[in-house]
Amino acid sequence: MNQKIEFLKESIKNLKTVGTVTRSSKFVCKEMISHVDFSKAKTIVEIGAGDGVITHHILNAMKGDTQLVSFEVNENFCKILKKIENPNFHLVEDSAEEIEKYLKKLNLGKADFIISAVPFVAFPDELALKIVENCASQLKKGGNFIQLHYSLLTKKLYEGVFGNVDVNFVAINLPPAFVLVSEKG
Repeated sequence: MNQKIEFLKESIKNLKTVGTVTRSSKFVCKEMISHVDFSKAKTIVEIGAGDGVITHHILNAMKGDTQLVSFEVNENFCKILKKIENPNFHLVEDSAEEIEKYLKKLNLGKADFIISAVPFVAFPDELALKIVENCASQLKKGGNFIQLHYSLLTKKLYEGVFGNVDVNFVAINLPPAFVLVSEKG
């Protein structure tokens, strides 16, 4: 079945955890990964991998032995992600709250970059804060936390955790999107 239709069906069933009813456009995907220095990245973490539309852009841009750890909690999306055949791809079927546990389990150390499409605007404030703080603690100094959103309602969350946020607007997406980038100091 068409990936767009499958994504729409899953989104309607689980809007609070999916966060949108459309897949990210190639323009959003390219904007997300443009904030990753693939020549230096050894470990990239993706949270809220969905059906893998951004995942594939990351994998296509990765160099050498870079490892990608993708977190996804939706069972149907995990079935799709399990079809990815790449020895440097690690699917974690658990919440990003557990990022430290899985990075240690995979013996990868801290992440160089974290890419997120988690719809934090739909999460309880405490849970959103906990996940973002856990990500910040597992991000190397100078690394970027890259977040996809469709509004700026949670911008203060990233400012509070990282002390900075750069807003990038992507008009060519349905709906138009914001890519928020925070650097760990």
